[in-house]
Amino acid sequence: MPDPVRVGDMIPDFSLPDQHGNIVDINKYRGSRKLVIFFYPRDGSLNCTREACYFRDLSETFDEANAVLIGISSQSVESHKHFAETNRLGYTLLSDTNGDVRKLFGVPSKAFGLIPGRVTYVTDLSGRVVFIFDSQLETQRHADEALKICLLLKKQAATE
Repeated sequence: MPDPVRVGDMIPDFSLPDQHGNIVDINKYRGSRKLVIFFYPRDGSLNCTREACYFRDLSETFDEANAVLIGISSQSVESHKHFAETNRLGYTLLSDTNGDVRKLFGVPSKAFGLIPGRVTYVTDLSGRVVFIFDSQLETQRHADEALKICLLLKKQAATE
C-alpha cells in the first residue's frame, strides 16, 4: 500500500464511474474548484446515510464556497444510483469497487480491518490537500469540519 495522502500532498490522479455510469476524472476540477472527497463504508447503512444526507443538507453552502462534494465507496454504480435517488443526494458518488482509489489515498480499514474507513479530504483549487478528517463514528463532523475549511479558504481568497 502506498503512503497515505497527507496535508500538503497533491491528491492522486484517478477516474471512477459515478452513480450514472459516467467516468469522472478528478483532474477536471483542478484549478477551478475546491474538492471535498469523503470516503464512506457503505451505501444505505445508518451512519453512512446520516453522513451523506448531512452533506446534502449543506451542499448549497459548499457550492457557495466553490467546493465540489464527492463521496466514494466500494458499492456498484447501481447501488450508488439507488442510494442517491432514495436520499435525494445531488452530488457525485463514485464507485470504487476494487478499492483501488481507497488504497491510493491510504484510507485505512477500521474495526478489525473489516469496515472500510471513513475519511474526508479537502483540497484547495490546485488539488493540494489542506485538511483531513478521520473518524468512523463522528459522521456529521466530516461535513462540519470540511465546510469550516472551505469557508476559511473562501475568506482568505477574498482578502488576497
